[in-house]
Amino acid sequence: MSVIVRNEEGKLLLLCKGADSVMFERLDKNGRQFEEDTRNHVNEYADAGLRTLILAYRELDEEEYKEFNKKFNEAKSSVNADREALIDEVTEKMERNLILLGATAVEDKLQLGVPDCIDKLAQAGIKIWVLTGDKMETAINIGFACSLLRQGMKQIIISLETPDIKALEKVGDKAVITKASKESVVHQITAGKAQVTASSGSSEAYALIIDGKSLAYALQDDVKNLFLELAIGCASVICCRSSPKQKALVTRLVKLGTGKTTLAIGDGANDVGMLQEADIGIGISGVEGMQAVMSSDIAIAQFQYLQRLLLVHGHWCYRRISLMICYFFYKNITFAFTLFLYEANASFSGQPAYNDWFMTFFNIFFTSLPPIALGVFDQDVSARFCLKFPLLYQEGVQNVLFNWRRILSWMFNGVYSAIIIFFFCIKALDSEAFNSGGKTVGREILGTTMYTCVVWVVNCQMALTISYFTLIQHIFIWGSIAIWYLFLLVFGIMSPSISSTAYKLFIEALAPAPTFWIVTLFVVISTLIPFYAYTAIQMRFFPMYHGMIQWLRHEGQTDDPEYCNVVRQRSLRPQTVGVSARRVARTHR
Repeated sequence: MSVIVRNEEGKLLLLCKGADSVMFERLDKNGRQFEEDTRNHVNEYADAGLRTLILAYRELDEEEYKEFNKKFNEAKSSVNADREALIDEVTEKMERNLILLGATAVEDKLQLGVPDCIDKLAQAGIKIWVLTGDKMETAINIGFACSLLRQGMKQIIISLETPDIKALEKVGDKAVITKASKESVVHQITAGKAQVTASSGSSEAYALIIDGKSLAYALQDDVKNLFLELAIGCASVICCRSSPKQKALVTRLVKLGTGKTTLAIGDGANDVGMLQEADIGIGISGVEGMQAVMSSDIAIAQFQYLQRLLLVHGHWCYRRISLMICYFFYKNITFAFTLFLYEANASFSGQPAYNDWFMTFFNIFFTSLPPIALGVFDQDVSARFCLKFPLLYQEGVQNVLFNWRRILSWMFNGVYSAIIIFFFCIKALDSEAFNSGGKTVGREILGTTMYTCVVWVVNCQMALTISYFTLIQHIFIWGSIAIWYLFLLVFGIMSPSISSTAYKLFIEALAPAPTFWIVTLFVVISTLIPFYAYTAIQMRFFPMYHGMIQWLRHEGQTDDPEYCNVVRQRSLRPQTVGVSARRVARTHR
């Protein structure tokens, strides 16, 4: 980054700051007086975990500045797709022949809770990459501080800071340097991949660390797939001295190369490209401005809040939405299939079983609120247990609650429920006296009884599905059933031109008849027993991971460390990173 200023004496100065990897190569031959000492100081600062920058300057004459200003304004005014490239080309010519001033080192401590947050995310099976502009030494220190790196983890370091490349850089032939650098990067990546492949059957964990210069060649079209294969095989990846563009390119490479969902999190303006390139961008609001927040999908105040966002709300939202969609399939199939069975029984006469207004209001008043309450309030596991057992997050990654088997099972449940409702109502009410007057059942009584059974069944099914009841859910479920009876009463006393077949149906026919209430009760119980039995057997003998945790809480073993470790052991693997994996590795050693 550079600025051009005029001092009190009228001289034009270009003041420039940047990473050592790009600043030293821009120095003039006469401006390298303190280069060796500055390199040593920067390395010492980086070893201490400090973030370093190089400062340099050069004097400009008036003509040079006027020419630059003209070209710079033309580039800024350009409206074609190459605008950014034109600006970079103009500024690149000015940021040359600099005179070294010195270096700065700033302490940038990790935020509170970062190591624990990374540990939880790693246990959840989330792969964590670090894309930073810091020096390699600083990045490695930060990696150890947040447990992305640990003692015993083998490091694959890809760097162009080799004697051969440095010798070529002193000669200054760019074509030769580019060719040799690319060959060196490809060779290092190939060697690293062979090393990872050779130990694929063991429990050894590898960390890939690559600097910005090497990354520029690793992201080229003919090398990037090889680089991605190596990176995927490593437990953690740290890209140092990465430019904002490189961060975005790495994110795109992972997103397109693996087909996985990517999440980027950053707090500075240099993270904007990465946040926009990822599937989900999360900006951290803080001292580095609001650019990252404004460019992100979600904003949080601290990095540690990411664990609650993903492991708690991520798990809850996935489960709520999955169940809600499956339930919509179920309730509509139950409703529609009773209509189909009636039509088939009536030889497809075209006469519907239900009143037109009944069909209109089924998805508006009588069954709409319970799934909304499910999608907002339901919790299969509390927030504390979501954080205690991070592997719960994998239920969403593996899509165990919204696969075709799950969807088809809910659809089958809907078909089965419709069959039970229809045939039980038909057989129970067929050719029998419905009331004390000896009146037999007509289409309007049969249809309303079936409809009542459907409303009861789909709402009680929701009551069986919910894991976490609140007052609102009770009101919505039982209130929806009460609204149906209230509607039937009010609608029945309206003019026959409006209510048609439902005119005084509830008051005069249904409510006084014990058969109506007995059939409703019997049908609802018979329809729900198979689902209840299936759920009980699965929960007791074949519980899913969240079911195991529910049992753990139900049996009061949440404070038993030995039992908890049995449940948690799936998420602790030698190949993972984080504080827990470090403890496990130390125990194994």
